[in-house]
Amino acid sequence: MKFIDVHCHINAEDYGDLDKLIRNINAAGVEKIISAGFDLVSSEYGKYLSERYEGVYFTAGFHPTELKKYRAGDLDKIAELAAHPKCVAVGEIGLDYHYPDTDKQLQHGIFKEQLGLARSLKMPVQIHSRDCAEDMYGVLREFAPFEYGAMLHCYSHSAELAAEFLKLGLKFSFGGSCTWKGSKRVKRAIAALPREVIMTETDSPYIPPASKYGEFPNTPESVPEIAGQIALIKGLTTEEAAESCWNAAHSLFTKLNDI
Repeated sequence: MKFIDVHCHINAEDYGDLDKLIRNINAAGVEKIISAGFDLVSSEYGKYLSERYEGVYFTAGFHPTELKKYRAGDLDKIAELAAHPKCVAVGEIGLDYHYPDTDKQLQHGIFKEQLGLARSLKMPVQIHSRDCAEDMYGVLREFAPFEYGAMLHCYSHSAELAAEFLKLGLKFSFGGSCTWKGSKRVKRAIAALPREVIMTETDSPYIPPASKYGEFPNTPESVPEIAGQIALIKGLTTEEAAESCWNAAHSLFTKLNDI
C-alpha cells in the first residue's frame, strides 16, 4: 500500500534528525511527500530537501501571513525555483483573515500575482484558505478555469462551498482534523466530494490526527491514519482510499510522475 503526503513542512528545527525522519516516513508506507514553501527561504529549503531525498518534492510560494518578508523581485525567484524538476506547484499561496492585523489588500494583490505566475508557468497551485471563504471564491472564480490544476489544502470550508469550488476545477486535501470527533464540517465535505478529487496531507508539524492529539511535531507518518478516516467516510477500504489519493495527487502534480 502506497501513501502520499501532498502538503507538509519539513525542517531540522522541528524534527531533528531528518535522515531518521525520512526513514520512519518510508517505513510507514508514505513513499512521497511534498514540502510546502511558505516564503522564499522555506521554498529554497524545500529544493535542498528534494535534492537530498528521493521521495521528497516541494512547492515554492508566499503564504498570506508571511508577506512582510516579500520584496520586489521575489516573484522572479519563485519562478526560478518552480523550474526545478522536483518543484510540483506554486504554493502555498492564498488568503488568511484569521489575525486582526490582516492586510487584505496586500494579500489579494500577491495572491493574484502568484496565481498569474503559475498560469504563465503552466503549473498547478497549492492554496491556503482560512476565514475568507467568500473572498477566496471570488478570486478563484476570477481565475477559473484552472487549466493546470489547483488544490485547496487542509480544506475547512463547508460542503456546499466545496461543490462550488469543484465546479471551478479544484481538488482538495485533508489532514489530521478529519479524524477529530468534532470535525463534522470537514467530514461532510469529504462525504460530498468525489473520491477522484481528494488527497491526503498532514500539514506537519501541525494538525496531528486523533491518535496523536496534543503532540508536537506531527509528521507525515500520520498519513495512513488520515487515509483510513477518509476510507471510513467514503465507504472504501484503506487500500482503495490510499490508491485514490495517490492517483489524484499524480494527476494534479504531474512532476511527481517524472522522478
